[in-house]
Amino acid sequence: MLRNICIPLAAILGLGALANGIFMLASPTGWYFAVPGVTTTGPFNQHFIRDIGIIFLFLGAAFLTGAIRREFRIVLWGAATLWLGCHALFHFWEVAVGICGTSALLRDFPAVTFPALLGAALTFWAVADARFRSTQGETK
Repeated sequence: MLRNICIPLAAILGLGALANGIFMLASPTGWYFAVPGVTTTGPFNQHFIRDIGIIFLFLGAAFLTGAIRREFRIVLWGAATLWLGCHALFHFWEVAVGICGTSALLRDFPAVTFPALLGAALTFWAVADARFRSTQGETK
């Protein structure tokens, strides 16, 4: 039952990450001005935006590959979620030390915190699913 929800959610998260990464690589200036709040975080830096774009390509590939290949799901989703979670915590830290106002948390929630929470939920489900399958004697 949960599988019918988790796999499509992972695919959507993966496709979103890929789309964001492609946008960052193809049009760093366009991405910089299109994403709410980015212009308030510092001056435009094409190299930095493209570096992060590459990370988003890897995140997207991890979630999509995990959606297709169960045997790699935990490690791929876990690694991608670790980066997403650290990224979200960094945004919270910026508010805590006064770099950004608290309104940034609400503004950033859909694109920063929510994907981290979704990744965590998917990873925990993948662990539970693997444990359940191992108790049932399933190998694939």
